[in-house]
Amino acid sequence: MKIIIVGGTGFLGYYASLEFLRRGHQVTGLALPDIDLGDWFPKEVEVKYDNVFDMSTEELVKIFDGYDAMVYAVGPDDRVTPKAPAYEFFHERLVEACGTVVSAAREAGISRCVVLNSYFATLHRMKPEKKLDEHHPYIRCRLEQAERVIAEGKDRMAVMVLELPYIFGTMPERVPIWKNLLFERIRNGSIIPYPKGGSNMIAVEHVAEAIVGAVENGKHGKRYPVGDENLTWNEMLSMMLDAMSLDKKVVNIPKPVAVLFGFLLRGQHHREGLESGLDPVWLMRDIMTDTFFFDPSESQKELGYGSGGLQDSIHATVKACYPD
Repeated sequence: MKIIIVGGTGFLGYYASLEFLRRGHQVTGLALPDIDLGDWFPKEVEVKYDNVFDMSTEELVKIFDGYDAMVYAVGPDDRVTPKAPAYEFFHERLVEACGTVVSAAREAGISRCVVLNSYFATLHRMKPEKKLDEHHPYIRCRLEQAERVIAEGKDRMAVMVLELPYIFGTMPERVPIWKNLLFERIRNGSIIPYPKGGSNMIAVEHVAEAIVGAVENGKHGKRYPVGDENLTWNEMLSMMLDAMSLDKKVVNIPKPVAVLFGFLLRGQHHREGLESGLDPVWLMRDIMTDTFFFDPSESQKELGYGSGGLQDSIHATVKACYPD
């Protein structure tokens, strides 16, 4: 098949490209010119530079013409804290922009489409009593994104949604997001204060296998929870400390203290005119202090992606941030 990956030079787009090539597909990446593509980037991948958020429907249809499948691997994630109201920001970029791109792909004759989404949608289905969509604009928009793109298929294009958890791995020319998100806090603190909870996690190579598996075998309208190992935060932090050769104590913060921190962070955002896609108070109350584990075996079987290697991937991620 001829595949076009929107975000083809990004972290997930890069690994998906490698897996598509390994299976004999022809790959094109559509991306921003934000990194230098040296000898490390596969020469078999054609790269077209443009910004899908600025392109008209007509331009999108033209660039998608002649392809069999499209992977949508762009859009802001929950680390972005935009100006208030957050819902408008995420709705425009995750729902409206993505819907426009998927619609253009359908009109161009693309028959299969995979959209990369968030496992927060999985968590919402697992524990509806938490009302994650009501408390978190980002999660609400991820749910709306899935509904929108599946509807855009209109019986002419199969659309699959992959709900992705914590992902570890490295690629050339890009610093892993984990450096500023967590690693610096671990290295600089005398102790590591962290809530007591946990999540599902996966190595990036298996995410790439899931993406290709969805293009090849996914069923229209399905939302696939993609994942591998369920780890507590303490187990995750232990692996990170081991990779850094650090002997530090993890102190689990009681839920009331974590929620108080959430109130302080929400207040800071309000003073700065910002709003997080994940409300800090409800994030601490309902997500970071809970264990959101799930069994990925059904999606592994249907999409044919592997498991294992998570600890090695975490170690590689740390080493890429601190090569010395």
